[in-house]
Amino acid sequence: MRDVAIIGVSQTKFGELWEKSFRDLITEAGLKAVEDANIEGEDLGAMYVGNMSAGLFVQQEHIASLIADHSGLTPIPCARVEAACASGGLALRNGIMAVASGYHDIVISAGVEKMTDVVDPTPAIATASDQEWEAQQGITFPSLYAMMARRHMYEYGTTREQLAMVSVINHKNGAKNPLAQFPMEISVDAVLNSSIVADPLRLLDCSPVSDGAAAVILCPAEDAKKYTDTPIYVKASAQASGTIALHDRKDLTTIDSTVHASRNAYKMAGLEPKNIDLVEVHDCFSINGLLAVEDLGFVEKGKGGIAIEEGMTELDGKIPVNPSGGLKARGHPLGATGIAQAAEIVWQLRGEAGKRQVDGAQIGMTHNIGGTGGTAAVHIFSN
Repeated sequence: MRDVAIIGVSQTKFGELWEKSFRDLITEAGLKAVEDANIEGEDLGAMYVGNMSAGLFVQQEHIASLIADHSGLTPIPCARVEAACASGGLALRNGIMAVASGYHDIVISAGVEKMTDVVDPTPAIATASDQEWEAQQGITFPSLYAMMARRHMYEYGTTREQLAMVSVINHKNGAKNPLAQFPMEISVDAVLNSSIVADPLRLLDCSPVSDGAAAVILCPAEDAKKYTDTPIYVKASAQASGTIALHDRKDLTTIDSTVHASRNAYKMAGLEPKNIDLVEVHDCFSINGLLAVEDLGFVEKGKGGIAIEEGMTELDGKIPVNPSGGLKARGHPLGATGIAQAAEIVWQLRGEAGKRQVDGAQIGMTHNIGGTGGTAAVHIFSN
């Protein structure tokens, strides 16, 4: 197995991008990443694109062919990767494995979603849950995560204010990110007084519906310096599966797939949670931002709320979480999220993150999950 490096990254603006189509977004991200890597399109050996549901959002399947065609990159092989909201993370993992195995030398792993072209995206998003036992009974993702939040509050005394701080910190960071969907700060009071979506979660506890794309270019580590002076090295790539439905879990306050994927990643990298300088976590709802801090091993179970309240996850805290603004402020175009997380870590480790730069960052992690944790992808990178 060869070591793997990232030599180029990109992300489009995230948001309600009415003027751009699905194919516009993925092409923009791909071309920018190719330029950042100082390569030509024909240098690519393969493309892996994370996408949850173009068929439901824009009525377009067979997107692998569409992307290769519209990008002018035929006959280079392109494959779509789907794992709900973890599609991007798995596209990244597929690209890493392709290079590590020696099957391809230079690949692009990308992600894209165009979610705002439908009147109501809720039915499409709900397909990432268990249809028979959850979605068809009227349960949506806000209500599923609300049950997890309510149980955590019951078990550990987590407060509404502590949950709100997850969103507050994300927006504080997102205000420094020009590519974020909501680059503005909010207050705890604003979160607590926003509309109830599924008690105890309110509107400002929830990530938005977003359009956007992101891409990374991978190559063998031994060749990385041919293309860039600042390669970022892949130290670990791990994936784990969990139950798709909540009712099959022994503990609603722990996402087992996150626990297993992260422990495998730490073992692969020869690292511990204390060695991580910053992390991009999958905070699709504020409770998941809190659970991630616990399940990734940064604090013990039940202490996530206190740690966040005390500033542990701030940019200058012990473990900066979501310098990009996370899913809450940067945005959450489902298939693109895992790739955008990796792009943010690359910019941070290169020292190119501007006002949201984490000082002295050398090791970064990404955490991308599908549904309520049916799939988890965890990656560790270093400069």
